Amino acid sequence: MMKGVSFFVTVAILALASSLASAYDPSPLQDFCVAINDIKSGVFVNGKFCKDPAMVSANDFFFSGLNIPGNTGNKVGSNVTLVNVDKLAGLNTLGISLARLDFAPYGLNPPHTHPRGTELLVVIEGTLLVGFVTSNPNKLFTKVLNKGDVFVFPIGLIHFQFNIGETAALAFAGLSSQNPGVITIANAVFGSVPPINPDVLIKAFQLDKNVVEYLQKDI
Repeated sequence: MMKGVSFFVTVAILALASSLASAYDPSPLQDFCVAINDIKSGVFVNGKFCKDPAMVSANDFFFSGLNIPGNTGNKVGSNVTLVNVDKLAGLNTLGISLARLDFAPYGLNPPHTHPRGTELLVVIEGTLLVGFVTSNPNKLFTKVLNKGDVFVFPIGLIHFQFNIGETAALAFAGLSSQNPGVITIANAVFGSVPPINPDVLIKAFQLDKNVVEYLQKDI
């Protein structure tokens, strides 16, 4: 199983690597800039301070654990294990990150956006219904993906992945940013802190006040 997973992850990363010359993150000006939080240790680059190159080791470019399934025992039945610059310091300035996506049967990765990264998804196991919506007009592009299929979600557009099978599903995604960010639409709109004025949401979504108040309490 893991041999197959490694192959597909490699394919996803190599396919995404061809876009790095024009990645959304600024191009690096040095071989690497291992991120470190100590402000006394180096220069501030791409949101992080650079570790002294003399102190860098192979472990700064290493992450372990993507062979472990994520916990899908939640309301939406999915789990995303993101490996970004906060998890793998060596990614700093390299314009790329990776995620493992686990789905319970009929699990959903809800509509969301990555404001700083394009996503390239490869299905390892199961069957996923995926799609994204364009900005203007709001046109839906959707596709059913099976094992070995690949789909790309353009930067910043709302997209989703839904396991339409009766068994668990697994996918990996490469993203064209060291820290692509994620805005889950329902959480952002109904679960912001502090909350958005209910009158705004009532008018925007044409919902009853009680429904809006319920959603704001439940998310």
